Amino acid sequence: MLALSLIRAILSHNMPADDIPICPLCLRPIPPDVPQSLHHLVPRLKGGKGCETVLLHHLCHKEIHAALTEAELARRFNTIEALRGHPRLARFIDWVARRPPGFASRTTGGHRRRR
Repeated sequence: MLALSLIRAILSHNMPADDIPICPLCLRPIPPDVPQSLHHLVPRLKGGKGCETVLLHHLCHKEIHAALTEAELARRFNTIEALRGHPRLARFIDWVARRPPGFASRTTGGHRRRR
């Protein structure tokens, strides 16, 4: 299914496959006309200025920050693998995988609960 979505995205934008980035969170292509965001794996406020960033769908980026605090991101969820393993984000990834690469929506769930 992902391969079919990738082929459709490439054909619909007349771009070579090498030019369309893949979102490392949801593993779907990021077409050029879809909102994109750079995510700091370690938040800048927690010492991540100048650290590694990854290009994500804006929708995926919003879900990360809706699910996790800056402190949680810095301590435990500072890799793509850790983010993909978080229960809420795993459910989001399953949900968004059924959407086309160009899908844009509001964040699926509410904001994180205050403690």
